[in-house]
This record gives sequence, structure tokens and C-alpha cells, in this order.
Amino acid sequence: MSGDLLGWLGALDGEELLHALLRVFPGNTAVMSSFGAESAVLLDLVARVKPDLPILSIDTGRLFPETVAYRDMLLARLGLTGLRLLRPDPAEAAARDGDGELWFRDPDACCALRKVAPLKTGAAGFTVLIDGRKRFHGNERATISTVQWARGVIEASPLATWDAERIEAAFVARDLPRHPLVAKGIRSIGCQPCTSPVGEGDAVRAGRWSGRGKTECGIHTTKWTST
Repeated sequence: MSGDLLGWLGALDGEELLHALLRVFPGNTAVMSSFGAESAVLLDLVARVKPDLPILSIDTGRLFPETVAYRDMLLARLGLTGLRLLRPDPAEAAARDGDGELWFRDPDACCALRKVAPLKTGAAGFTVLIDGRKRFHGNERATISTVQWARGVIEASPLATWDAERIEAAFVARDLPRHPLVAKGIRSIGCQPCTSPVGEGDAVRAGRWSGRGKTECGIHTTKWTST
């Protein structure tokens, strides 16, 4: 991958970056979305640029009902038509998590089963994977690049440099609907057993795997291809 190309792309963000990626990699680009607390901002940009862009979204079988309802509402509201729902293999889930308590015994193994494996299958064939990560979320995300060649694909984070104020401004300016759980103090929304509200002044992702010493599910650290 040309360093000049990555440098050019990396100087862009938001809608401008999406346009550039789709010009350079038509047909080989997908966006990943959890339909979480801030997902509407990125998906609104996608709707303006290419509403039929493939959207890879994982239904782990442990999502909040509110997330499922929000997903369906947001797709209809924004006119997005490219949803590809990815689910864990039923036989594998039955074998490894027959009692449904793997999330408690071994959260890393649960994420690998219910998130990483389905997304790795669903992401096959794409050159560019777009995500909604932002530096202000902290931890491993504090220094992410807007565009990077990593783990066999181009990872693009069009909102990486956006701060909380700019995200909020986008919600207001575009009159974007809010995830209903945000009003209950949940600022980063994942699977129901491993997500909890956070207090005023806490880090955005402090409610994910609280007390477990875990900050990422693994989808941003796995290697997508063998090249």
C-alpha cells in the first residue's frame, strides 16, 4: 500500500474521507457499525455519500432490545439499504456457550465467539473497513490514525479526530435520533451482560466490561487477512 496514498487519505476526515475512499476503492469498502450511542453520526455521513454501502453489524444474540429497535429505526430514517447482519455460528455457540454464561467465565472467549469470528467472515473480500472509533474515547483509541494499513486491510476512522462537542453538534445539526439507553447513563453500548451506566466525569467506555480489566472486544485487534 502506497505511503503517499495513505498520507493523502489520512489528511481527510468525515464526509470528505468517505468520498475519497469510495473513489479509490469502489466496491471494496464496507462500514462496521454496532448501532451504539454515537453510531448515528457516522451512518448519517454514509447515507449522504452512498446509502447502499455495505454495513457490517454483529448480532451477538446478547444485544439490548433497545439496540435492535434503534438499528431498525435508524436504517429506515437514514434510508440505508446495505445492512449485513452477522451472527455467531449456532453449532459453535452451543458447543462453547451452552449455558449462556461464557461472558462471565471468559469475556475474551465470548467476544471471540460472538463478535470476532462472525465479523472476520463477513469482512472477507473487503479492502477497506470503516469504523466509528474516536480518540476522545481513550485507552487504545487515544492515538488511532484516521487511516492506516493494519492487519491486512485499510482501516478508516473518519471521526477519529472529532471530539465530544463536534459529535454532539452533528446530532443537533442533523436532528439525529439518540439511542434510548444514552438517557439512562450508558455512553458506550455493547452486549447487555457486559454494559453498564457510567457516572458523571467517567471515561466514555468505563461501563464496558466494568471491573474486568478489559477495554476492547477484539474486532479492532484481529488480523482480517493472511496477507
